[in-house]
Amino acid sequence: MTNISASAPAPSSLTAGLLRLRSLLESVPYSALAIPLRLAVATVFWNSGMTKLASWDTTLQLFADEYRVPLLPPELAAYMASSIELTTPVLLVLGLLTRPAAFVLLGMTTVIEIFVYPQAWPTHIQWAAMLLILLCRGPGRFSLDHLIWNRTARHASGASKPA
Repeated sequence: MTNISASAPAPSSLTAGLLRLRSLLESVPYSALAIPLRLAVATVFWNSGMTKLASWDTTLQLFADEYRVPLLPPELAAYMASSIELTTPVLLVLGLLTRPAAFVLLGMTTVIEIFVYPQAWPTHIQWAAMLLILLCRGPGRFSLDHLIWNRTARHASGASKPA
């Protein structure tokens, strides 16, 4: 007979391994995580915008018959949605005006969830989660926002020093 318990790792070594793994995962910089967040959300909205452009007549018909956003004429809602879906993804990919872009897309996601497809909340909550992280934490170091903020901070700190 073999002793099964002898081949199993000791709880303390398992715990140590899990702690090392946790430490390794927690050491991944936010900037590395922000890139796929920005790209994922940008892709969703860019693809939607491109679909709208592919057949503008169909888009107008969808806004008139299916989407029916309250308080806005269908044509205006279609132009607004398309404009948002084609500009904000570019901003997210570049990491330029990331927080305002995330805020706008979060608002658009809310409108879609409440007025257009309330049954699609599992998808919308995923979009919202990604957008909330970008809104609260920003685009990370690999972005134009970071570059602009660093230059602005250096300029401001250099300007406040006596000559």
